[in-house]
Amino acid sequence: MAAPPRLPPNLLTAALLFQFLFLRHSAAASAHPDAEPLLIFKSTADPNGVVLPSWNASSDPCTSGSWVGVSCIHNRVARLVLENLDLRGPFSASLTSLTELRVLSLKHNGLSGQLPDLSNLTNLKLLFVAHNRFSGDFPPSLPSLSKLYRLDLSYNNFFGRIPLAVNRLTHLLTLSLEENSFSGQISGLNLPSLQEFNVSGNNQLSGEIPASLSDFPASSFSNAPNLCGPPLEKCKSASSDPTQPPGGGGGSGGGGAMASPVTGSQTPTVSSTPTAIPSETKPPTKSRNRHRSRISLIAITGIIIGDVIVLGFVCLLLYFYFWKNHSNKSTSGKSIASQSEKIVYSSSPYPNPNPNPAQARGKMVFFDGERRFELEDLLRASAEMLGKGGFGTAYKAVLDDGNVVAVKRLKELNMSGHGRREFEQQMEILGKLRHPNLVGFKAYYYAMDEKLLVLDYMPNGSLFWLLHGNRGPGRTPLDWTTRLKIAAGAARGLAFIHSCKSRKLVHGNVKSTNVLIDKSGDAKLSDYGLSMFAPTSSGAPKNNGYRAPEAVLDSRKQNQKADVYSFGVLLLELLTGKCPSAVDGCGLSTGCGGAIDLLRWVQSVVREEWTAEVFDLELMRYKGIEEEMVGLLQIAMACTQAAPEQRPRINCVVKMIDELRGVEASPSLSHDDLVSISDSPSVSEDTNG
Repeated sequence: MAAPPRLPPNLLTAALLFQFLFLRHSAAASAHPDAEPLLIFKSTADPNGVVLPSWNASSDPCTSGSWVGVSCIHNRVARLVLENLDLRGPFSASLTSLTELRVLSLKHNGLSGQLPDLSNLTNLKLLFVAHNRFSGDFPPSLPSLSKLYRLDLSYNNFFGRIPLAVNRLTHLLTLSLEENSFSGQISGLNLPSLQEFNVSGNNQLSGEIPASLSDFPASSFSNAPNLCGPPLEKCKSASSDPTQPPGGGGGSGGGGAMASPVTGSQTPTVSSTPTAIPSETKPPTKSRNRHRSRISLIAITGIIIGDVIVLGFVCLLLYFYFWKNHSNKSTSGKSIASQSEKIVYSSSPYPNPNPNPAQARGKMVFFDGERRFELEDLLRASAEMLGKGGFGTAYKAVLDDGNVVAVKRLKELNMSGHGRREFEQQMEILGKLRHPNLVGFKAYYYAMDEKLLVLDYMPNGSLFWLLHGNRGPGRTPLDWTTRLKIAAGAARGLAFIHSCKSRKLVHGNVKSTNVLIDKSGDAKLSDYGLSMFAPTSSGAPKNNGYRAPEAVLDSRKQNQKADVYSFGVLLLELLTGKCPSAVDGCGLSTGCGGAIDLLRWVQSVVREEWTAEVFDLELMRYKGIEEEMVGLLQIAMACTQAAPEQRPRINCVVKMIDELRGVEASPSLSHDDLVSISDSPSVSEDTNG
């Protein structure tokens, strides 16, 4: 037997190298715990690899960022969104291995068969499989998913009864089952948190609609002719004797039932045999007739009095209702804004089912060129109010994929003289600013009655609360090194804003509540560049303690010298531990020390040569920092000169603080060095709801 041909050395080397690379890439994919289940799903739903070509064994579904529809948290797949991709075949059970999955959406595909056991997906919050070809009974594993918020099985071929085990989903907010073939009754359903419900198109459902579902619109039960009760037609009462022919009432010897003339209730007919007549049905005597007449008069009188009382109560309610509407209109639409605020940022993850038409015409614009979420995601995110400022209210929003963002509702903006185009131009400039000491803008939403700004979330709060929050026993004081670090970071952020060459930018609202602290303890400025939309104050102008003298009359007339003045007051706040003014939200509960003019107080103390009395008592425990504190005080006094031309530029302030800290002054990054943004932000048109 002839020996098999041997490969040339160069071909053998190439073959071994190819095998090594293949095994290496396969190992890279297999090393990730969620790669294999996804690839198995692809092999059944997209066997030709036409729809999901980016899913391959040579890459990691989380670190590469190239797998379509896959998002990860802590290196585990948390979100799988594959919509309108024409996927075919059965729902692969391999996806049940994605135990950290929170969002699963397979809407508008051609998937078929039964849903597998999903009980392993204990973290699942959103499940969308609408507009497919799934069939079988209501998936029995779904009631075990205790964290489920939204369930959409609509436009499939499911059949059978809707099990009462669904009531275990106490967090469920949406249950969409329309256009299937479900049958039986729904009278036992009781989901107290439910906000969206639909079983329309299931024409085999029957029985009375339970009270817990009667508040949903009639469209939620349309094309289900055997359902009755509010909001549909009232259920017909069953005949007391089904053996009697229908419509036989009225004659003395007819069948059926007769209505009592007083109560309207049904009394059964009796046999004509006298011995069968019960005692209560014997002909009444005259005395009993008089007694019944007296009762009837009393009953009628009571009914009339009751009607008058009810009518008066209704009139009173209508009076208060119209008076309230009139009062709301006289407050220049504040009630509309308040109602909208409840809709957008309540604790409920869902928006109002009847959104404001003006919102529907808005658009969400992203600054990083990638749409990471939609307006709907913001509306249903659990929200926590962080505080109210001069430009609106800030919220912490936790999205369904676990990401946390800060959302500022810009309801206080003054758009007179500024149209939509001016707002968008300013947002485009601000969205391009990227600096370690600035809070990054992610996106904004603009509509006639609603303007939202989405920013990075800062977990450690603001400088205001670090300085003034919970002063007293048990509080950890803000040490000198940290204060100096925060001052340097805030100065660098402000210097970067002032270095913008394309447009002479200003912050316009420098204060301790707008100096946020990230998880590394670095200072980041927020609310920058919004002063051009500051609301005009009516009546006497108010100084919040930070505002430069020339900017007190009109907060919109800010310039870079006014920013330097405000920053100088911020340095005084760091040194003294006192609030610049009680107007800015300070009070005895926060230990701000009441209403003082901080700058005048410091000037008077220094004039009397009691400089040591200026500094915060919490700093007195640290040794060897007196010279640094005096140096920072001198910088603050220079920044707060009354004449703008006598104030230093902010880049000079940065150098002075660096010298004070003993840090070698590094060349400051210019605006052009740190801008990293596409020239045309990604825009998604939203139709809220």
